Amino acid sequence: MPGFKPVIIAAMEILVWPPGSLSWNGNAMRCALGRGGIGADKKEGDGVTPLGCFPLRRVMYRADRLQAPKTGLEVRALGPDDGWCDDPREDSYNRLISLPFSGSNETLWRQDHVYDVIIELGYNDDPVRSGLGSAIFLHVAKPDYGPTEGCVTLGLEDLLALLEPCDETARLTVTLRPPSQ
Repeated sequence: MPGFKPVIIAAMEILVWPPGSLSWNGNAMRCALGRGGIGADKKEGDGVTPLGCFPLRRVMYRADRLQAPKTGLEVRALGPDDGWCDDPREDSYNRLISLPFSGSNETLWRQDHVYDVIIELGYNDDPVRSGLGSAIFLHVAKPDYGPTEGCVTLGLEDLLALLEPCDETARLTVTLRPPSQ
């Protein structure tokens, strides 16, 4: 059709690289990465942040501690019975679960503040493959920005600012090198 220009929807790209940098829309900030570094061969429990490009699935937050984050992503309030299965032998591996749960799991309702806001990343979820890693999130950093078990973490204010422009097209890309200038 003459004069027709297709609308191209550009995904928000969030770039992460070692030793602990994150950038998006011209913003750059400090982040923390896995204690095992960054790698392409992620295994359960290795502490590695996986290389790759991952969609942002949904946001979970502690409604008793803060208001729902402003974002175009799906948002869900956490409850005291929320957990995440990290047991490769379970059918619920790498999935949100209700506690108590008989298999190995991670409690999402924590006393510290690192899970006050959690963004579920689309890592090893479509399809889930047993033993290749679970609970890979973007979440709040420890006060000292200490290493994670494989997640990417930011300060709370940075995380909330990053979430605002995000929608279902947003992607987080973990790479070995900083983006070229």
